[in-house]
Amino acid sequence: MTGVVTEFDDPVGIGTVTAEDGAEHPFHCTAIADGSRSIEVGTAVVFEVVPGRLGRWEATDLRPAPPAA
Repeated sequence: MTGVVTEFDDPVGIGTVTAEDGAEHPFHCTAIADGSRSIEVGTAVVFEVVPGRLGRWEATDLRPAPPAA
């Protein structure tokens, strides 16, 4: 899926990605693929959605989206 990071709390390490279809998916900093544990709000990303804690869907394997051609 593709989307944009719409929230990220750096000290806590929790954020939200809004997918192109408008669905919001929470994520933890450990889901950032490059291991940086930090990502800027507004970053376009490619990600996977997996079942997470408490029965909700979460974003994982967040990677910067390739630039549009």
